[in-house]
Amino acid sequence: MEKLKSVEKLTDAFSKLPGVGHKSAEKMAYSVLDMSDEDVELFSSALKDAKRKVHKCPECGILTENDICEICSDKGRHKDRIIVVSYPKDVLGFEKLATYDGVYHVLGGTLSAVNGVGVDDLAIVSLLERIKRDNVKEVILATNPTIDGETTALYIAKLLESTDVEVSRLAYGLPMGGHLEYADSLTLSKALEGRKKI
Repeated sequence: MEKLKSVEKLTDAFSKLPGVGHKSAEKMAYSVLDMSDEDVELFSSALKDAKRKVHKCPECGILTENDICEICSDKGRHKDRIIVVSYPKDVLGFEKLATYDGVYHVLGGTLSAVNGVGVDDLAIVSLLERIKRDNVKEVILATNPTIDGETTALYIAKLLESTDVEVSRLAYGLPMGGHLEYADSLTLSKALEGRKKI
């Protein structure tokens, strides 16, 4: 059967999305062929609009369509408390809680010797500048509980050691509804470290 170069090109484009393998990308490409011209135009327009309009907030690094994100521009937020996360999407979970009234700082990744990500590749300098400028009293390190996340958190904590800033790390451990018999040793260790008096 003749190879359809346009479909192959579209398949390659879809396969660039994270978590999309060749088969799924091919399925998506053929689905586009079944769409009406109007739907294809809407799809294409939505992609272009998102790419053109969405950018990182110059203050914190959260994705926004405004000059400054709604969190940084909210006068009710306490700028002296910052949760530090690796990626913009990490903020979503905290915002769903609707109990945190501080601000955020997105690093743009984690330190990783394997992936060649160093200090200069992350928004650490801008974090230090914000801490000084906004008289930050507390920094909550909320990087993922991975080797790279832990390394990044420890590095930032070390940088802030000589300041008056209170530095804390999210507690990690057993999820609600979890069973001790299925927990690995690292999870149990973190659960013990993060224990609270009741």
